[in-house]
Amino acid sequence: MESAIANHPSSVRIVDSADVSADALLGAGTSIWHLAQVREDARLGANCIIGRGAYVGTGVVMGDNCKVQNYALLYEPARLADGVFVGPAVVLTNDTYPRAINANGTIKTADDWEPVGVTIERGASIGARATCVAPVTIGPWATVAAGAVVVKDVPAYALVAGVPARQLGWVGEAGQPLIAGEKPGIWICPVTKERYMETETTLTKENA
Repeated sequence: MESAIANHPSSVRIVDSADVSADALLGAGTSIWHLAQVREDARLGANCIIGRGAYVGTGVVMGDNCKVQNYALLYEPARLADGVFVGPAVVLTNDTYPRAINANGTIKTADDWEPVGVTIERGASIGARATCVAPVTIGPWATVAAGAVVVKDVPAYALVAGVPARQLGWVGEAGQPLIAGEKPGIWICPVTKERYMETETTLTKENA
C-alpha cells in the first residue's frame, strides 16, 4: 500500500485493507476505507469518502466532496460531479445488454462490448440499494429514492422512486421535498425558504 500512498497528498487516508491502484489520482483530504477498491486511472477530487467494500472502477471520475457509502459499485465509465452522494449498495451499471458469451458461444471479451456510463450531476443523491442502468444522467440536486431502478434520465431537482423509477415530486438543494407555493408552478423549500419555478418538466431556482 506504500506505493499508492506515496503518489497522493499527505492528507489522503488509505486504510491498510483497501486496494488502491498506484495509478489512481486522489484529491487532498480524500479517505478510502476498509476493503474498498479504487482501480487504475480513477480520478477522485478533494475530500471524497469511499466507504467500506465500495468499488470504484477503472477511469471513473469523481468531483470534490463526494460520498460513496459502503459496498456501492461504481462501474466505469461513471462520472460524478461535485457533492454527489451514493448510498450503501448502490450499483451504477455499464452494460446495457449484458451477456457472458457471444451468440456463437464464445466468451465475451473487452473487444466484444463497449462500456456505457452513468453520469451524476452536482449535488444529486442516490439512495441505498438503488440501481442506475447505464446510459442515464441524474440531474443536479435530484434524489433517487432507496431501492429505485433508474432506466431513463432524471431531471434536475426531481425526486424519483420505484421500479422502474418515476418522478414523485421535486426536492430542493437541502434535500427536502418542496412544497407548493402561492401560485401554480411555484415551489418552496421548507428548510431554506428558497423558491423554485416549474416550467413544463423543468425546475429552476429563482435568482440562480
